[in-house]
Amino acid sequence: MAKSDIIASRFRSRSEHTLDPKGRLNVPSRFREVLKHYGSGVLMVAPWGKHLRAWPASEWQIVEDKLLTQGREEKNLSSFIRYVVSGITECSLDKQGRLLIPVSLRSEVNIDKEVVLNGMLEFVEIWDKEVWLAEYCKTRENLEQYSDSLAKLGIL
Repeated sequence: MAKSDIIASRFRSRSEHTLDPKGRLNVPSRFREVLKHYGSGVLMVAPWGKHLRAWPASEWQIVEDKLLTQGREEKNLSSFIRYVVSGITECSLDKQGRLLIPVSLRSEVNIDKEVVLNGMLEFVEIWDKEVWLAEYCKTRENLEQYSDSLAKLGIL
């Protein structure tokens, strides 16, 4: 894969959005471009604790494959697998680049109207704005806790 393909195939950055009354989210053009790289306007959206995670369908397939093989070997993961896999919903972008987030998913993580999208390289997080701000501030105040792990990766 060429370097430009790798760059085009990752979700980066964050942005704030307002859901319309039907629960549709305008997906930023930079994220739509990444989806084009995957050849699909389909996102697999799952509850993930306090937020939602959205993967291109092919990336979700990789997650499922890991859960089927390696996940079965991990003690106590069956409840997690049940939680995520039972909650996954296939969502397609409409012609205007909007993603309809079903009421069931929105209510599971208390997403109302104001949301934050975070690019997380191979997937996107969808947070309620207030919950995101609390999480962001907590992380910012404790950045030093990541020093050892970042040093092991050669980033520090």
